[in-house]
Amino acid sequence: MLEALRGVRVLDLTRMLAGPYGSLLLSDLGAEVLKVERPGSGDEIRAVGPHFVNGESVYFLSVNRGKKSLCLDLGRPRGRAVLGDLAARCDVVLENFRYGVAERLGCDHATLSARNPRVIVCGVTAFGRTGPDRALPAFDLTLQARGGVLGLTGTPGTAPVRCGVPLGDLAGGLFAALAIASALYQREKTGLGAFIDLGLLDCQVSLLTYALAGCAMTGDPAGPQGTGHGHALPYQTFPTLDGSLAVAVFTDVFWPGFCRALGRPAWALDPQLATVDARRARRDEVLGRVGARLREAPTAHWLAGLYREGVPAAPVQGLPEVLRDPQVAAREMLAVTEHPVAGRVTSPGNPVKLGAWEGEAHAPAPLLGEHTDQVLRDLCGYDPETIALLRKEGVVA
Repeated sequence: MLEALRGVRVLDLTRMLAGPYGSLLLSDLGAEVLKVERPGSGDEIRAVGPHFVNGESVYFLSVNRGKKSLCLDLGRPRGRAVLGDLAARCDVVLENFRYGVAERLGCDHATLSARNPRVIVCGVTAFGRTGPDRALPAFDLTLQARGGVLGLTGTPGTAPVRCGVPLGDLAGGLFAALAIASALYQREKTGLGAFIDLGLLDCQVSLLTYALAGCAMTGDPAGPQGTGHGHALPYQTFPTLDGSLAVAVFTDVFWPGFCRALGRPAWALDPQLATVDARRARRDEVLGRVGARLREAPTAHWLAGLYREGVPAAPVQGLPEVLRDPQVAAREMLAVTEHPVAGRVTSPGNPVKLGAWEGEAHAPAPLLGEHTDQVLRDLCGYDPETIALLRKEGVVA
């Protein structure tokens, strides 16, 4: 675990994916994350499949490592009072309740900052806290649909295709972590906390970058292009003799080397092919030539030549290949933890390489309520009798 956020304590009220992914990033950077869960069932993704190991959800294990779990019933007044005690001793509160729920549960910024003026509250909702649709529900698929991502994904003339990873949720987690880090830096200057109103649709629109700008300024709706690109060519995947290959001739600088790697140096001298504008004008012909040539040999053969020429290219890898990729291993992007029930757990590692990051050690994802007594005792100063009473009343578990 990195040390950048050591000393920062995060009260994590999130569940499912967007919020937990954001708190995972903060945990990987050294923050202490206290994950508050519902007694009995906990975070909903503890029950989400399809993969379970000894009854533990792989989905849950993958985005909750390094956190502490305590069970607290926020539906009870006493539970909300305990929440207030916790928040008074935390730097950050992260929640992703539906619009209006945080205020009802007393975990909104106005309520929490009355006791802790330095607290930073990040509220993640589908559409933010303003606008006509702020109260609507959403999941990743509907966010990708409304945010334009589905409309840009897939091949022309086919049905929209969902991004292979839940981009709507993951982008929210990324932006939440960035916003919280920024608010922590701002607090160093002002001494005061802040409220972060994070809308998942906003995050999706932000990712549209040049595609949305192009539509706004030129009227080009873009639309699905498969693995291709509106500007560059060839810039897509092609079948080879034994698999698939992605090539990225993004500018004309790469075109001569690409031609040499394919054993077709004459293509680079042909004025009808020498520039990206010329190649786009003869798109079908160029793609036909390139595709026919690449089908003549295995992927590894083409990669050797393309890398020798400095042309960006890659094999199209499935998850088993990613797990075996030596570059992924060298960058420690496979985090391995030992879980008391699931055993050896492998999940994506921390991409932030800050300072001496080699050999990062991670704690496993917590069991449900594993740290309830410890947190209430050490952080809030509750004595054993008080904790026992709270448990008897069903406030904690």
